[in-house]
Amino acid sequence: MPNDASPTLSYTSDDNATATLTGSWQVRALAEGNTMQTITAALQAPAKVTDEVRWDLSQVTALDYIGAQLLWDAWGKKRPAQLTLAPQHEDFFHRLEETGPLALKKPPKKYWYAPTSLRLLKDKLQDHLIGFVSLIGQLVMDLGRFVKEPVRGPWKEISANIFHTGYQALGITALVGFLIGVVLSYLSAQQLHQFGGDVFLVNILGMSVVRELGPLLAAILVAGRSGSSITAQLGVMRVNEELDAMLVMGLPHGYRLIMPKVIALAIAMPLLVVWTDAMALIGGMVAANLELGLSYKYFIRELPDAVPIANYWIGLGKGVVFGGLIALVACHFGLRIEPNTESLGEGTTTSVVSAITIVILADAVFAIIFTGVGF
Repeated sequence: MPNDASPTLSYTSDDNATATLTGSWQVRALAEGNTMQTITAALQAPAKVTDEVRWDLSQVTALDYIGAQLLWDAWGKKRPAQLTLAPQHEDFFHRLEETGPLALKKPPKKYWYAPTSLRLLKDKLQDHLIGFVSLIGQLVMDLGRFVKEPVRGPWKEISANIFHTGYQALGITALVGFLIGVVLSYLSAQQLHQFGGDVFLVNILGMSVVRELGPLLAAILVAGRSGSSITAQLGVMRVNEELDAMLVMGLPHGYRLIMPKVIALAIAMPLLVVWTDAMALIGGMVAANLELGLSYKYFIRELPDAVPIANYWIGLGKGVVFGGLIALVACHFGLRIEPNTESLGEGTTTSVVSAITIVILADAVFAIIFTGVGF
């Protein structure tokens, strides 16, 4: 019988049940037409009574590992009790017996407090710190170049970033600021009314909004909106190899990408702080009129006396610092994104979380430094 004969399997169901295999059980013969489907269906019948079936493979003319593995799977990955096999085919099944079941090693469980994990965390934090300080140093050098040659500066980039990060954020900051003012006013009015201190609502709203809530709210919203946009923009440029193309053309990343974003946010953030303060105070004024009956004229007249002007300048200073920090953090993580989509999503998320955290830390530093100012 030639070696390329089609494989066959005949099964006799009697007291001495026998499965007889003939032909070539090599991959080339099994792959022809519907041979594989036919053989698979035929193997399923005697597989249920494998221990009682006598398997006769003596008439198999050719066999390879594909055919042997097909039979081995049908036998339940063990040699049948009654098996007649040609001597030249014994080696295939002997190797399958020695291989045994495939068992994948479970990776060791990693704990955050393990020395290896702590060392990796330290190295990662150190790497980020060095990269962030280097980014600040490069920004200082770029600002010096910009001051020396303002005519050749990236004015279009700065203008475009002010539009995207400032003007387009007016809607969301106004909505959130107004609602926060309403909530704060209602909560404060309920407590003050119990002690007859309705008139002090202006003091609470003015100080909390102008000094703390206004700059912090604007910064958090900008970090989530514009910070993520900056990181994603730089990440996509990394994925598309646009950053490498800029270096080839002699266009430095710091002067054309990072510095315009930092300057734009440092300019736009104080303006957004003023806008958010105004919307929050309007919301608080409306709620105070509805809850306590305080007139709008009284609220506006008492506000300058309740909030010293120093608090206003502190709020503007916070806006400048928060804007620069958000832009630096966003650019830092954007430049570190690897050229793949998974790194892009992870880097954007980390950028937003880090920017908000740094803003809150900076706000705490402001609170400590200006403890006795503005009261």
